[in-house]
Amino acid sequence: MGIDRYGTAARGVLAYGEEALLVEFADVAAVMSLRASLRHEPVRGVEEVVPAARTLLLRLAPDADIDRITEQLRSRELAAYEPEIGAVVEIPVTYDGADLTDVAELTGLSTAAIVDAHTDSELSVAFCGFAPGFGYLVGLPESLHVPRRSEPRTKVPAGAVGLAGEFTGVYPRESPGGWQLIGRTDVTLWDADRDPPALLRPGTRVRFRQT
Repeated sequence: MGIDRYGTAARGVLAYGEEALLVEFADVAAVMSLRASLRHEPVRGVEEVVPAARTLLLRLAPDADIDRITEQLRSRELAAYEPEIGAVVEIPVTYDGADLTDVAELTGLSTAAIVDAHTDSELSVAFCGFAPGFGYLVGLPESLHVPRRSEPRTKVPAGAVGLAGEFTGVYPRESPGGWQLIGRTDVTLWDADRDPPALLRPGTRVRFRQT
């Protein structure tokens, strides 16, 4: 996944309470690029960076110079996003999801081609949310970009692997959900007794493996 250059791509830098700023972008690629930029070249006074689909929340130190930080965020030029260096988390998946044949109809691909495309993709966690341990993974080929289900399920089992738009992800626990389910895994995504509890965190690289 990459973008060439965003320059002053931020649509806005907004105050978020007294000790935080919210940076708005047009897409998740720009969010990831600013997060990577801040990781490599930190801004003094920024203590925590929390990415989302179109925004980046920056928690600031109590004595931070908000005007200076705002100006730096608005003027910073962003290079192409590069995945973080480190081990790749491999997740074994049984591809027998309830929506696999529907995804085949939506994409025009065979079920085998869907599995190949999903397992051939090296993915990155763009951000986390929805439920503890749920990582929104980007890096799918466009051929696997499919809409959410028209009618969400009231119960999706823990470990279900799904697709929605440009994202893929794994449900860490049983919950309602509207993603297209293509498989399942036994990997534990969230364990309160583990340090850290979440297996997937923003920037983590992920590969799925067929079992």
